[in-house]
Amino acid sequence: MDFSLTDDQKALAAAAADFARAELVEHAADWDAQSHFPVDVIRRAGEAGFLGIYTPEEHGGLGLSRLEASLIFEQLAQGCVSTTAYLTIHNMVTWMIASWGDGALREAWVPAMVAGEALGSYCLTEPGAGSDAASLRTKAVREGEEYVLSGSKMFISGAGATEVLVVMARTGEPGSGAGGVSAIVVPADAAGVEYGKNEEKMGWKSQPTCLVSFDGVRVPVTNRLGAEGEGFKFAMKGLDGGRLNIASCSLGAAQQALTLSRDYLAERKQFGRELSSFQALQFKLADMASELTAARLMVRHAAWRLDQGDPEATAHCAMAKRFATDMGFTVCNEALQLHGGYGYIREYPLERLVRDTRVHQILEGTNEIMRLIVARRLLADGVIESLQ
Repeated sequence: MDFSLTDDQKALAAAAADFARAELVEHAADWDAQSHFPVDVIRRAGEAGFLGIYTPEEHGGLGLSRLEASLIFEQLAQGCVSTTAYLTIHNMVTWMIASWGDGALREAWVPAMVAGEALGSYCLTEPGAGSDAASLRTKAVREGEEYVLSGSKMFISGAGATEVLVVMARTGEPGSGAGGVSAIVVPADAAGVEYGKNEEKMGWKSQPTCLVSFDGVRVPVTNRLGAEGEGFKFAMKGLDGGRLNIASCSLGAAQQALTLSRDYLAERKQFGRELSSFQALQFKLADMASELTAARLMVRHAAWRLDQGDPEATAHCAMAKRFATDMGFTVCNEALQLHGGYGYIREYPLERLVRDTRVHQILEGTNEIMRLIVARRLLADGVIESLQ
């Protein structure tokens, strides 16, 4: 059993760390304060290959594994959690179109998305359908060789500033559940697409989050990904990887918080000596590092299982997402506590790390839903035994 990274994987992580230092870390606070979506930097991420990380090489991507994607996102998140989180969403949208679009649809969008010339948004959640995604009501009615979309999507990252939307819409009868959902590619500027206000959020302020409405939006049937009724299956496949991606962002945030805490404890003095000499604070630092290491191993193990096509990969992704996002928020919050009053002011990045990691426990499936996914598998015959 070898837990070491290959030289190529180390090089990928180093390249991502270099990009984070050069393009992200110095600007993250300003982007947060101004709610600025750094499209120019995101396009440069495309030039570096970070917008098609696991999109197949034959479609212009890097064709990397989910484990390698995790390594990259963890390093990028140490520069800016919020911007990296958007990059994970764009990568998922690009991969979905490349994987299940027909030749013409792939050619129309994927090269531009990999290059950063076109950015993508993923439209699943609705005002009345969050955790119960199979109950979504946005519908796509077929008229000849077109679909006509009506409905709305909520909390859509990048919406209003992106060029393409992958929309989960009901093509089956009302009440048809997961089997009546299809995935449809919609140009973001299509007639009938409208955007709400940029939501005022606790964190993730370097990316817009909007309501998207569809009022009689017409797109060709050829914009559908895969067959009619396969959309929910694609959404769930996307979410397996998406959960690892957001967990990796939590790893990066926690790593940054841990590093900042170590440096602060070495520099700050109270009662005539460095904070690092106090055993209680040493223990806290040790616990933070232990939990981060455990989460990192879980995420990388789940990514490996997903890459291997393991039948229990979904449960492992859910476990890793739950544990790593809970851990990420806890470690960032503990780091803020270690910094005292300095951690609470915006001159230091700790309060931003706490705000940005909090939403990771909600999106890509709430951590309560992660527990439900895992529990259902554990109740199946033989699954608990297979975890050994």
